[in-house]
Amino acid sequence: MEKKIGKVPKFFKELTEKDPAMYELVMKFEEHIWDEGALSRKDKEVNRHCDCSRTPRSARGPCPVGRSGNLGVTKDEVEEALRVTFLLSGMPAYVYGKAQLDEVMK
Repeated sequence: MEKKIGKVPKFFKELTEKDPAMYELVMKFEEHIWDEGALSRKDKEVNRHCDCSRTPRSARGPCPVGRSGNLGVTKDEVEEALRVTFLLSGMPAYVYGKAQLDEVMK
């Protein structure tokens, strides 16, 4: 983690000591989410700074779920953006976003 972000946050340092198996799972999950795929890592980083599952990005343009058809965004791209939302905002935001996706892009 220090190589990726320059430091190890206290939470993760404690996790490596208290529950190394959980730490490894979290790191594998994070790696899976941030790997290049339908979206570039750069695109995923943009999503990091908005609540993409509920509101449009104020300064960065519309959220992929809300106006994806007008932007030529694919369902795979939105699916991947929602995985980033899941990592950053948790299961409720992911489930809400998936429900919106299913309504907008059938």
